[in-house]
Amino acid sequence: MAQIEYKDLLDAGVHFGHLTRKWDPRMAPYIFMEKNGIHIIDLNKTVAALDEACNAIKGIVRSGRKVMFVATKKQAQEIVSEEARRLKMPYVTDRWQGGMLTNFATIRKSLKKMQTLDKMLKDEETVKSIAKRERLTKTRDKEKLERVLGGIADLTRLPAALFVVDVKREHIAVSEAHRLGIPVFAMCDTNSNPEEVDFAIPANDDAYKSIALITLAIGRAIEEGLMERKQDKDDQRVQEEEEAKRNEDVVQARAEDESKLADQPEATGSPAAVAEDEQDA
Repeated sequence: MAQIEYKDLLDAGVHFGHLTRKWDPRMAPYIFMEKNGIHIIDLNKTVAALDEACNAIKGIVRSGRKVMFVATKKQAQEIVSEEARRLKMPYVTDRWQGGMLTNFATIRKSLKKMQTLDKMLKDEETVKSIAKRERLTKTRDKEKLERVLGGIADLTRLPAALFVVDVKREHIAVSEAHRLGIPVFAMCDTNSNPEEVDFAIPANDDAYKSIALITLAIGRAIEEGLMERKQDKDDQRVQEEEEAKRNEDVVQARAEDESKLADQPEATGSPAAVAEDEQDA
């Protein structure tokens, strides 16, 4: 994974925190100094935390599990949704619907309803057979479901981890993840509580450049995890093919040995009897 340098974080404004009067004292270990009434985040701590988070998230993805991206604030929606779609990971960028994790069975019913509506509205004969008002109602229902649940349409089971951009804003998602024992990776600004998440990345969670830099770093870690998983599968397949070929060679060699033994002539008598027969001849 390409290591993010101190200068990259500085250029993206990752070090800018909130006003000192809005700070959370539990972020004190990650704060470098105070300047003009604003807390400055220690970027050395950010680099170390980001590196640790990337290694952990890469291990989760390598095991074949999903990471859900959660970012409903306006400046984070575009970059997070694009990166999640690129990696084929679930994401929530419109609104966190309560119970999305803790009541996943009901969410799956909503997903099924969305797929049914989509299939119905794509069928021209069905569309022609229903009234205009009903068609408009179903179209609106489908659009509403897609806006809220579109990012998790392909999710068949609970994600193995959450990547959250703003801990305070997404407190419901973080709370649900805790109840289910799902690890949370999150950008924590100076007004956040880093103790609420498993992997806190101290960073400015309001600036677009800062969000983009951290999100892309997490995305690269996930991409590497996917590539390593693919490589593991290829290695396993090659190993299985080699093992099958070895077994086949062993069976073939055994069959050849048995065939040779069967082709050998049976002994007609003792060596003395054979010599006597030859003398009589």
